[in-house]
Amino acid sequence: MFFTQTPQWGRRGRGLLSRIGAEFGDRGLRPDTMGLVIVEAGPDGRPEGFDWRGDWRCYPCSLVKSFHLLHALDQIAQGRIAMHPDLDRALRDMILWSSNTATNYVIDLLTGTTGDTLLPPEAFARWREAREGLNRYVHDLGWAEFEGCNITQKLMDDMRYGREAQFAGAGGQYLNVLTPRAAARLMWELFEGEVPLEGEALHRARCEFLRDRRDPRAPMPAYQLAEYLGGGMPEGTRVWSKAGHNLWTGDPESSYFKHDMLRWLRPDGRPIIVVVMTQGEQTSAKDPAIFPDLGAMLYEEFVAPVLAGVGG
Repeated sequence: MFFTQTPQWGRRGRGLLSRIGAEFGDRGLRPDTMGLVIVEAGPDGRPEGFDWRGDWRCYPCSLVKSFHLLHALDQIAQGRIAMHPDLDRALRDMILWSSNTATNYVIDLLTGTTGDTLLPPEAFARWREAREGLNRYVHDLGWAEFEGCNITQKLMDDMRYGREAQFAGAGGQYLNVLTPRAAARLMWELFEGEVPLEGEALHRARCEFLRDRRDPRAPMPAYQLAEYLGGGMPEGTRVWSKAGHNLWTGDPESSYFKHDMLRWLRPDGRPIIVVVMTQGEQTSAKDPAIFPDLGAMLYEEFVAPVLAGVGG
């Protein structure tokens, strides 16, 4: 893991899990239906935190779009992709509105591939190798947390067809997969660590995640704030986040997930990162208040006085 789980963090995290089970269990959110990672800078500046099922490999919904943003901005900075108005718009809409159409446009530009119709074997092998460039980019960053993950599939609202279905596998065995740890690593490196971006590119990457409850668009579901963790935090809390949400897609392997990867500033200015990944129809489809209520709990937990030796 890229962070240390100290004994103090372990005790505090287990207490938080117990509270989540007691307060949300009858609403479908329990320790066995979620993965949780909490990270902040320790006294020496190195990351410390708590990990619960941080290695849970599950369908990540739109969290993968965060990795594509980093990849695209890096390729633009290196001159391998030329910025143009549609790409500029797609990068914004991919994160701001979680647009699948925008994301798939970005994927095509990053990999030189297009989707849909079936291909003969040799052409499909070349196509698949090109699409695997999305995984190779993150692997080359050297993040051990990304091992076993996959972000090569396009984002779909329902079933896949043609080469996209062929690539995902007849049983969906090669659908996108992330872990809470991989998502937390991205957020940590982007804001507190190191990514292959600097200057304006790094500034843009960070700004794309900014969410503001005072924004007139904030109540809109597509803004991914009001019905997510940040929606339960006090107005004016500075929040950067990217969420993912799937209802029924026609494929049980990719249905009923809801996730959030969030960085927020406490009143004293200290940042903390939380990744919550969940599965279940009740959590995903039937109770939109669960995530804001959990966000309110997390805010209370990590603004309140803490155990000696824990920076939170």
